[in-house]
Amino acid sequence: MVDCKALATLVSLTRVGRDDPIPYADPTPYRSLAGALQYLTITRPDLSFVGTIHLGLCFCKSTSVAIHAFSDSDWAGDPVDRKSTSGLAMFLGQNLVSWVCRKQRTVARSSTEAEYKALADFSAEVTWLVSLFTEVWLLPLRAGFGVIT
Repeated sequence: MVDCKALATLVSLTRVGRDDPIPYADPTPYRSLAGALQYLTITRPDLSFVGTIHLGLCFCKSTSVAIHAFSDSDWAGDPVDRKSTSGLAMFLGQNLVSWVCRKQRTVARSSTEAEYKALADFSAEVTWLVSLFTEVWLLPLRAGFGVIT
């Protein structure tokens, strides 16, 4: 590091986005429209799911009780508050049983720190899921967590 050259970080120090929005003088038309759309989506599901009625999550019979879990993070993905976003997906056998995508609680100073924060949340979620599956007898009682990738 003796011969390295310093370089300024190209991070925006100003807030990106508009100022605080000004509320409408009369919110009644908006509320009426939102209520009408809610009524339509509840009474007419064919309007809500046009073209996606055959898409969804498929749960198949699986003999494997191995847990496969995947995690990733996006460093400073939100340009307004510079917080990172973490995501994880967990599979029991070949079936997706849990997925989470949420903004991290604090601002990470580097992509490595964002990944470590995602990994900490990830390990807590996997530990909880394994204990839940063990409690409801989906996983055998043993010292290890099974297969975690």
